[in-house]
Amino acid sequence: MPGSDPHDDTSADYEQFEKEQLAQDRDAAGVDTADIDDVTAQNLVNDPVDADVVTPVPEDRILVHEPSGTAFDSTTHLAVFHRGWTADRDADGEDE
Repeated sequence: MPGSDPHDDTSADYEQFEKEQLAQDRDAAGVDTADIDDVTAQNLVNDPVDADVVTPVPEDRILVHEPSGTAFDSTTHLAVFHRGWTADRDADGEDE
């Protein structure tokens, strides 16, 4: 528009605000798995092993996540995977 002041145009501000709100919503709904260290991973793996969700295979030095059939050679990778897998299943259950 000729003669309009570009500083009065707030459409870009509104779009930016909306993008920030959507990002915050995604962050709030997501599960943070970046904070898992070795000790935490070991603790997170012990409970699923006790519940027969994870099967250790000592001769191959792997852990098998039974519900998905995925094998891991790292407790940290398994713990991150299981946390994400559980969060996804919980999210699917909320959608129903």
